Amino acid sequence: MKQEELKSLSEVHRSVPIPAAVSFFKKLLAFSGPGYLVAVGYMDPGNWATDLAGGAKFGYALLFIILLSNLMAVLLQHLTVKLGVATGKDLAQNCKSHYSKPVSIFMWLISEIMIIACDLAEVIGSAIALNLLFHIPLAFGVIITAADVFLLLLLQNKGFRYLEALVVTLIATITVSFLLEIILSRPEIAPLIQGFVPAASLFTNQQMLYIAIGIIGATVMPHNLFLHSSVVQTRSFNLDYAGKKEAIKFFTIDSTLALSLAFFVNAAILVVAAATFHNTGYENVTDISEAYRLLTPLLGTSVASIVFALALLASGQNSTLTGTLTGQIIMEGFLNFKIKPWARRLITRLIAIVPALAIILFFQSSGLGNLLIFSQVVLGIALPFAVVPLVLFTGNKEKMGEFVNRPWIKTLSYITTFILISLNAWLMYGLFVG
Repeated sequence: MKQEELKSLSEVHRSVPIPAAVSFFKKLLAFSGPGYLVAVGYMDPGNWATDLAGGAKFGYALLFIILLSNLMAVLLQHLTVKLGVATGKDLAQNCKSHYSKPVSIFMWLISEIMIIACDLAEVIGSAIALNLLFHIPLAFGVIITAADVFLLLLLQNKGFRYLEALVVTLIATITVSFLLEIILSRPEIAPLIQGFVPAASLFTNQQMLYIAIGIIGATVMPHNLFLHSSVVQTRSFNLDYAGKKEAIKFFTIDSTLALSLAFFVNAAILVVAAATFHNTGYENVTDISEAYRLLTPLLGTSVASIVFALALLASGQNSTLTGTLTGQIIMEGFLNFKIKPWARRLITRLIAIVPALAIILFFQSSGLGNLLIFSQVVLGIALPFAVVPLVLFTGNKEKMGEFVNRPWIKTLSYITTFILISLNAWLMYGLFVG
């Protein structure tokens, strides 16, 4: 007898009502939330390491990469919205039903490695923030991050909107913090604007390319494609053509607005690093703890370091919440396997905590910045395994029906996929051959 397929995030599936006959802004408010859960992954601690390294070493030159990554993210998250709404399944469930069992299992394993790399950055980022603010040893800080499992359960039991409200509050904290950091660092406007123009050195400087791929891996997060295609199904919208079309429109607006905030945060991190460390004798700053210690003497106020650490803590905790949620989506979607929510999330968290704890005990505080950058490169390598199925599925008339990608979206999707895969191949060639 065939096993019945689980609903994506079954405990909160279609649990948020959508009011009828209300104004545009009230309707948008009802649909808003999933985009901010996704935006969290675009400003996680892995971004901090790559953006700090890029700004300190190359000034504003990699702002173009952040802009390019954000535009890619807007497109890809629009595709995930369409996939989740049109098919009623998340990306993992679509992969399981579309591909053979061996291929599906392989993709699940790749996705689990992706979650480990993602959680590794988030757990380490939170632990570093706790250490900087409260002098809690890194190993204990990693263990404390396990508490997000129980916080996630508590918030979901109260209602999915409570989880979204917490995430939005933490995003606001990060955004305001970096607005203050930009004011304190006083960046030069002309070089900053020039940074949004692509530099030829990107393709000739292997180190710049390495960090650029890390930024793309940290910005266009593969786990977000699984997450977004699932959380849009928490809304109880009409399942006819008109209802789905409206849902896609409002979810796309929601994610685009949220990703605009993520773009500001990513660009702000790089701008602050460029203004503070580049051409001041600190071009090799890649470590978050080192950046924290240097901000006070270089900017002349302890507020800069404190705000930096608070934003890092908010970022890390936000990311661990959504990372744990994605672990559930991937396990249930690929395996159609359901266990008790607390056990499932504890397993997901332990998958990240155990290697993070081992690495911290071995390396202590040294090398964590490079480890964060490397984790983002791993995510960049894993990205095609999520992007390719997404682009193929949303371009499939049989699967998507009337919501299949239009020719111009197909073209943009193929170009985006080609860029991502080409940059990853270029990086691997440089690492293993040159």
